[in-house]
Amino acid sequence: MTLARTTRLLTIWLWLAVSLSLLAWIAVGYPWLVCMVAVLPLLAPLHGLVTGRRYTYAWATLFAIPYLMFALTELLVNPAARWVAFISLLLVFGWFCTMILFLRISPTRRE
Repeated sequence: MTLARTTRLLTIWLWLAVSLSLLAWIAVGYPWLVCMVAVLPLLAPLHGLVTGRRYTYAWATLFAIPYLMFALTELLVNPAARWVAFISLLLVFGWFCTMILFLRISPTRRE
């Protein structure tokens, strides 16, 4: 298995973990509808992530920034949600880093 393929698989697993961590916000008092609405936009890059489209990986890195900001804000401001915010922040940051790594190591065009 190549490094690019391994990174792509790790990115997909982290995408799933980020989605599940957003649903974990229900445990700290967020309404389930808000959590579901937060997860729905994450479905947008899923097909491109699975197929390994570099363009999708490029824009999905920008797509992850609001989730990073939300988790960081909740970590600093909401004491009741710090444990969920910390987990979400680590997962989103990991997802962001693996997408950048995939862009660095994957070929720029398919051969």
